[in-house]
Amino acid sequence: MYANGGNVMAKVIAKCPNCGTTVKKPRTEWDLRGRPSKKGERVVLHIGLFDCPKCKKTFRKVMYKRKEKVKR
Repeated sequence: MYANGGNVMAKVIAKCPNCGTTVKKPRTEWDLRGRPSKKGERVVLHIGLFDCPKCKKTFRKVMYKRKEKVKR
């Protein structure tokens, strides 16, 4: 899975906050769009839900964030 930080594609690897094990693949992914600013932009966060194979803890991580123009 790759995260888009502008034009550059970078691989995202999450680290478990409980035990520190690296987790490569999220269980699911989604976009979370914030409220528009006065400039007409809003921040979009791409979030992944990860499961740690070692301690079985579920955690979220922001995989990338970007700004988008709001259509009026």
